[in-house]
Amino acid sequence: FDQLESDGVCAAEKDAGSDVEVFCLMRVGRTSDWLRLFENTEIAVGRGVDVTYQLLSPSCPLMISRLHCTFKQREDGQWTVTDKKSLNGVWVNGNRITADEVHQLKLGDSIQLGVPLNGYKMEFDYILVQRPLKDIKLYLAKVQREGAKGVHIPKNPKRKLSVEEIEPSTSNPKLYCCSSADKSFAKPCPLSPAKHQQGFSHIQTEETGLSRGVQEAEWPSDDTSLPSDLDNLQMYSQNILLLREQVDDTQRQVASLEGEPRQADPFGEEQVRELHGQLQMLRAKMDRMATLEKSFSETRRQLEQKTQQQEEVLKKQLEGALQEQKKVIDELALSRKAFEQILSDKNKELEVTKEEKEKARAQKEEVVTQVTEVLENELQCIICSELFIEAVILNCAHSFCCYCIKLWRKKKDECPICRQVIQSETRCLALDNCIDSMVENLSLDMKARRQALISERKGESQRCM
Repeated sequence: FDQLESDGVCAAEKDAGSDVEVFCLMRVGRTSDWLRLFENTEIAVGRGVDVTYQLLSPSCPLMISRLHCTFKQREDGQWTVTDKKSLNGVWVNGNRITADEVHQLKLGDSIQLGVPLNGYKMEFDYILVQRPLKDIKLYLAKVQREGAKGVHIPKNPKRKLSVEEIEPSTSNPKLYCCSSADKSFAKPCPLSPAKHQQGFSHIQTEETGLSRGVQEAEWPSDDTSLPSDLDNLQMYSQNILLLREQVDDTQRQVASLEGEPRQADPFGEEQVRELHGQLQMLRAKMDRMATLEKSFSETRRQLEQKTQQQEEVLKKQLEGALQEQKKVIDELALSRKAFEQILSDKNKELEVTKEEKEKARAQKEEVVTQVTEVLENELQCIICSELFIEAVILNCAHSFCCYCIKLWRKKKDECPICRQVIQSETRCLALDNCIDSMVENLSLDMKARRQALISERKGESQRCM
């Protein structure tokens, strides 16, 4: 409000010498304390400290409520008044307006705050007028400096949105793809070396047993370690072909030597014998190679059968593992749905509980506020401005604290409110009990303050006696 006040003062000083016309509430019968109505501002009036204009009645302090009423200008320029549940009301042209309902005003309307006392004129009586600021600046009342509720209200408020919408990620898990040119094929990630070795250890065992059976047979003359049984079979097949070619060449040489005319040539006979020996040796070697070829063919057939069986077994195991994995995934999906449903139910229960707690707290705060307002407006001693302590009722029906009215009667023997002569004082136990019951619902600070005030007054009464 300090900013509002400084703006209003600057505007008033700026327009003081001009003919600009402003709205104000002209106080009837006085040339001071006129209330200026600032545009685009909610003007609050009352006896409290958090209002725009503070009105204090010297004859009846409780005539004006803490927040009595508010004035506000609409967009079409018309002024309105709203009664904020005041004790003595707001009167427009002699009629009391309904509380918390906006009432439209026009120039020349009479606005009265409170009611007149017996024998006195209306204290807060105003008329809505529009005058040049330079003519009325000397009559205007000062704006309350601390805690005012005047708030600048722009006519066309605009709301800026700065929220960025972020789309959730829709990326899918990547597949382990082969490094070939065709990227359409994908396969799962390879197993670790330990799992791969564990899965195929029994296959290697059987193949090792077969290779041992082959190694027991007679190997060719160039005895070298071969990588696998299939490579051995190919090697043996090539050796057999070479042996057969050597046998055919030897037979042709023997036939050519035997076809020649016999002469006394010891070298030729020796050469023929050597060729026959080589031929027999080659035939024997070819027979052994044929036997080895048959055994390796049988071994190869067995290996192919076992490999096919192992592939079928592995295929079945893989299908079983995939089914188990699919089953586990389905169970996890069901569990997730159930868990999400439970979370949703719990969230709904928490929201319902939170709403109920908020309602209960709001009701409690409303009750405490109402009780506080009743205590402050109806059950407050006008002399000490505290809740009644040992309340007494005078012959004029006004109530005061017993201690306060005794001190008052030492100065004047008349009612502080209506000025009638005090003829009798009557204790009101019902009022004391009502106040004590309501004080139980107030804060601990207020209880301690009231208890200290009661003890202080009892001590002073005893000293006076």
